Amino acid sequence: MATGYSMLANGGRKLKPTLIDRIQDRWGHTIYKHDERICENCDAESWKDQDEPKLIDNSEQVLDPMTAYQVTSMLEGVVQRGTATVLKALNRPIAGKTGTTNDEKDAWFVGYSPDLLAGLYVGYDKPRHLGAAATGGHLAAPIFGDFMKVALANKPPVPFRVPAGIKLIRIDRKSGMRASGDGGSTIMEAFKPGTAPADSYSIIGAGSGGDIGGPAAADQGVSTGTGGLY
Repeated sequence: MATGYSMLANGGRKLKPTLIDRIQDRWGHTIYKHDERICENCDAESWKDQDEPKLIDNSEQVLDPMTAYQVTSMLEGVVQRGTATVLKALNRPIAGKTGTTNDEKDAWFVGYSPDLLAGLYVGYDKPRHLGAAATGGHLAAPIFGDFMKVALANKPPVPFRVPAGIKLIRIDRKSGMRASGDGGSTIMEAFKPGTAPADSYSIIGAGSGGDIGGPAAADQGVSTGTGGLY
């Protein structure tokens, strides 16, 4: 589970889980390392004011970066206004998802910052009821919060990296259309090119020849049940 979510945090690039990062011999020479990234000019014989070497990420791209970010943006919503609002107290960008099985026998949470991910499970070896309201949001998410509070201590909040091409547009949570203001029911959503809500809408059957208006007009059409296509 953690590996799957980590690829969302990693911009859609494949990650391989490991228990061993590196092995050195008695003289400090690395004889094994899990990190397969290429480091050009890391073996320079001397320092001559050259640029610092950079790691080249050659891992496989298994998911479109825009799609990965869209899912991350949705999972940020879980923390900001969903089942894991307890994590808002961390006061930093966090994305994640709670999970609760039937009859409240298992509670899950997998969450991540831009640089650190953790997944956890709460339950019995032999599944049985955990208690009333024993959900992922009430049991697992707070444990995740305690861990991240220590793990990210003294580290400045870092926003999730937005891939080139993504458009962040404020929409109305109720209608899904462009918001006409900054009211409490508006949120920022991530859209791929060509998929954002239109600036104006034509409501078929709402009047003579069809009425054309902005987001507010379309929202009124939806909420009043005038019918028609948009």
